Amino acid sequence: MPKMTHATTYEEKRASEVTQLGAEKTDYKYEYAPEVLETFENVHPEKDYWVTLNADEFTSLCPITNQPDFATLIINYIPDMRMVESKSLKLYLFSFMNSGEFHEDVVNKIGKDLVSLISPKYLEVVGLFYPRGNISIHPTFSFHNGEAKYEEIEKYRFMNRNMNPERRG
Repeated sequence: MPKMTHATTYEEKRASEVTQLGAEKTDYKYEYAPEVLETFENVHPEKDYWVTLNADEFTSLCPITNQPDFATLIINYIPDMRMVESKSLKLYLFSFMNSGEFHEDVVNKIGKDLVSLISPKYLEVVGLFYPRGNISIHPTFSFHNGEAKYEEIEKYRFMNRNMNPERRG
């Protein structure tokens, strides 16, 4: 039997950590469902690096009018020991489709759920909600793990954030 390489072992381990990626049937939740989120091990925790996830077709409902709200969500984080699996994130974000919440609440809920899930070194969630009544709302959630350098990143990004962010893609 051939010897297992690091890459093969890592990929097999990652595959065993997630259940939805590669599943024959995808189970979509139509109400808020944080339980669908999955993680996998970060094999480079000694190195700081950014992970950026853009969700260009995010949808939730206005809690007052019940009309759909559309947004691009940008999730940036510096992982520690765990990372969020992207298909599970897609299913989680989909679960907001029938959830009636204000933009600021949605962004803060997503940020808090991800912090609880992966305990990152740093994380931010930016919601670029499309205009309704000619007003765009762009709430931002941020978190740092208490270490001074990540606190400095949070302060810097807060003070220097783009006042008129553009959608990508």
